[in-house]
Amino acid sequence: MHLTREEEGMLAGEQGHATRKAMQILVALGKIYDADRMVRVSSVQVSGVSYKNLGDAGLEYLSELAKDGRARVKTTLNPAGMSLTDWKSQGINGGFAEKQLKVIEAYRKLGVEISCTCTPYLAGNEPGFGQHIAWGESSAVVYANSVIGARTNREGGPSALAASLAGRTPLYGLHIQENRVPTVAVDVETQLEQPEDFAAMGYFVGRAVKDGIPLFRGVARATLEDLKTISAALASSGGVAMFHLEGLTPEAALGARSLEALTFTKKELTETKSMLNDEGTPDFISVGCPHCSLAELAMLARLLSGRRVKREFWICCSREVKRQGDEAGYSSLIEGSGAKFALDTCMVVAPVEELGYKVVATNSAKACHYLRNAGLKVRFMPLEECVTEATRSS
Repeated sequence: MHLTREEEGMLAGEQGHATRKAMQILVALGKIYDADRMVRVSSVQVSGVSYKNLGDAGLEYLSELAKDGRARVKTTLNPAGMSLTDWKSQGINGGFAEKQLKVIEAYRKLGVEISCTCTPYLAGNEPGFGQHIAWGESSAVVYANSVIGARTNREGGPSALAASLAGRTPLYGLHIQENRVPTVAVDVETQLEQPEDFAAMGYFVGRAVKDGIPLFRGVARATLEDLKTISAALASSGGVAMFHLEGLTPEAALGARSLEALTFTKKELTETKSMLNDEGTPDFISVGCPHCSLAELAMLARLLSGRRVKREFWICCSREVKRQGDEAGYSSLIEGSGAKFALDTCMVVAPVEELGYKVVATNSAKACHYLRNAGLKVRFMPLEECVTEATRSS
């Protein structure tokens, strides 16, 4: 693997311990994947932020890097395990909060923007078409590759942070044009009427294609909300890092050729939705996985106006989108209903299973997947039905 003189110096420790550690990780990755050189990145999204996932070992590692490490490119942060300001109202215990805030402080010392969102492209970190980036949040990776046309592999937390500290990543995988072509076609033979339909389709296809690159055919239109929700579902049920929508996404014509095809009909849509539902009455409702867009806040404000929630209801979004919601008047209508904004976090990375809840209602296929892994029961339903459930009398 060819390294420039600057990169050799980084690896030799000429620019400090943290940079040396970062280069060791990146060079090891490059050797594993037969990369012949590094490529500079324009931005990084770091996953591995919640203390729930990091634990004491992760906190110790970050604290060590923060002694002399600094981000070299724009670097934003995935959701934490709690709201950084309103964690008490979420029921988070003080011990967890203390450790989580230490994690955030370590990232702050590293020069990482404390954005704490899984939708960085809605909060000021939106790369351009063809730009090389190193993102670790799985749903954002899929969105960036597929919808924006930026180039990133599905980074782990350590490799994304290493790319931030070194300003580069090995040139392999989806950084290379020929690796971005579709590997399987999906013929969509049913109407997709809401984002939750896209989520269910993504969940079905992710399980079927594993780490392939699907090309969806027969989808006439898709909103930003549809695209971010299918990105999340594809990445949670499979190892998908990129998809194409014929006629809609920027690289859908790449490598046009005969492909093995799957068919997605009303039957698969109905069966997938059923599979994502458990028995039980929800005692906790949460939407925003991935984090809500401004359009979703507008819909929530309309649905919640004049109503009162009867059980815990979290609206997960970035602080930037919440600020936009404040200016538009949506936030006051949402909070007036008794619903809570869960900023900096979401139901997947917060220790919800330790807060006493048993059954979670959500509009996110990704959340259903990971909440089940945490031992919770889930109900998958459209946003409007989540609001109905939250405001329903017991």
